[in-house]
Order: sequence, then C-alpha cells, then structure tokens
Amino acid sequence: MFYCSVHTKQVAILLLLPNKARVERRSLCKAAVRRILLAQFASFPVNGADLYEELKNTTAILSTGSKSLDKLLDSGLYTGEVTELVGAPGAGKTQVCLNIAANVSHNLKQNLLYIDSTGGFTATRLLQLLQLRTEDEQEQAEALQRVQVIRVFNAYKMLDALQEFRSSAAHQVVSASGPVKVLVIDSISAVVYPLLGSRQPDGMALMMHLAWEVKTLARELGMAVVLTNHVTRDSGNGHLKPALGRSWSFVPSTRVLLEDSKESCGGTGTSRIASLTKCPRQVRTWGGHACPCIPRLRGRRHSLIELPFQQT
Repeated sequence: MFYCSVHTKQVAILLLLPNKARVERRSLCKAAVRRILLAQFASFPVNGADLYEELKNTTAILSTGSKSLDKLLDSGLYTGEVTELVGAPGAGKTQVCLNIAANVSHNLKQNLLYIDSTGGFTATRLLQLLQLRTEDEQEQAEALQRVQVIRVFNAYKMLDALQEFRSSAAHQVVSASGPVKVLVIDSISAVVYPLLGSRQPDGMALMMHLAWEVKTLARELGMAVVLTNHVTRDSGNGHLKPALGRSWSFVPSTRVLLEDSKESCGGTGTSRIASLTKCPRQVRTWGGHACPCIPRLRGRRHSLIELPFQQT
C-alpha cells in the first residue's frame, strides 16, 4: 500500500497506465486513491465566521480624495470590489479617475494601474492634480512613478493586458514600491460596445471574459477596481441607463451615476452630481454633503462633488 508521503506522484503515474496495467497494481488500494483525488480536486466547505474573518483581514478602504464621494461610497473604494462610474460624455468620469489616481499615488502612496482606452489620460493633467496636493517636485515625481499606464483601443488588447498583469502579479512581478492596489479602466464600454450586436456574435462572450478577468483581479489580488461606462436611453421610458446591458450589470459591486450639476441645480461648471445607484452595503442615514435641491429617487443617495477634488 502506498501512503501519503509518496502517493500523489504514484497515483498520477497510475492514471497514465493502460487499464490492464492498472489492474495489476493491486498494491494501491481504492481508499488511498480516493483520499488523494479528494485532497487534490474536491472543494471543502468554509463556515461563515471564517469567511467574515478573512474579509476583515483582507479588505482595505481607500479614499478617493473627495470627502463627499467617500461618504457616498461608505468611506471610499473597497478592495476586492468593482466600482463603476456611469455617465454621459462630459459628465466627469475621466476627471474623477484622474483625481483618484492622484490621491492614491500621492496621499495613500499606493501603486495604481491605469488602462486608458479613450485617450483621455494625460500625464500633464495628472501632474497638475498632484501640484494641487504638494509643491515638492520630488514628491510629485514619486507619485507619478506609482502610476502605471497602459493604452489599449480594442477589447482584445484590453483582455491581453489584464491577463498579462494577472500573470505577472501571480508570479510576484510587481513594482519595487509594492503591489498594485487600484486598477482603473477608462473606459470599458469604449472597447466592448462596438462588439455587441448581431454582426459580432462573439461580442457577448468577449465581454463576459473581460468581466471574469476584472472580478478575478479584484477578488484574488485584493485590488479596488474602478471602471467607467457610458449611458444609453431606455427605449421604453427614455430614461438614461448604463450601457452594456443586463449581463454586465452584475459585474460592478457599486455603481455611481455622474451628472452635470448645471442642468439639475445650477451648480458651477466644475461640480457634478454623484448618485449611488447600486451598493452591496446597507444604505445608512445620509446627512451633509448632499445636494439639497436634488430629491432622493428610489432610495438613491446623492452627493455634490467638485472637480478637481478638494483636499481631504
């Protein structure tokens, strides 16, 4: 009989043998084979208390750099989760992403990966946002070094970039200053939306493959993922809704709708209304930093944010 110290290799060899040869190897009992296969391939239940402890030990909350947006998000961006910023062109999605990048790289001193699919990322603009936070050129340079930028302009290149990053992270090939804690994708809809429809039968499959990669990065690497998505109009009531359909709606844990405040409450050109439309956490009593002239709709929370973010 083969025991635990040697059985794994010998079972693997046994499985490669012809049927007749397997019968002849009577010394390997069925119970041993069963134990080995269960240990290697079976799933084992985990109780809720252990899962909760693991969640507490692995979850971090990263500030966006905006007090009002942090309050809306229940303290900030959560690692292990996907946060989606939704809005029409000019709603401020890229500006929010750049402000998050500036805060994460400078104030939090964490590494960030920025995947740009629209050409909206500019190092000059990021530097300007860093200059609002510090006048020290050395600190500005160090913050810029913490931001890695990848430019992709189709879904296949984006998928390649995500897979390559996951592979390098799995092999601990990370920046010398530490692992990447935040992933920003601006925008997911720019590369996926053109592939959806009857003329692109593989578009849905590619979109869900991207979704799997994004959620895997968030969950397995403990990253906070921020995506941007555009809006379309509902054919029934004409209301704005996030693009990419119902299948994609299950990907983000949290959804924030960004709107220009000038049309809604006469705000300045730099202010935006942020509405929380989806959140996995219980909505708590909301006070302060809310836009007083925007009523709550369907239980949504609203906040008026300024671009660029004010210092927190």
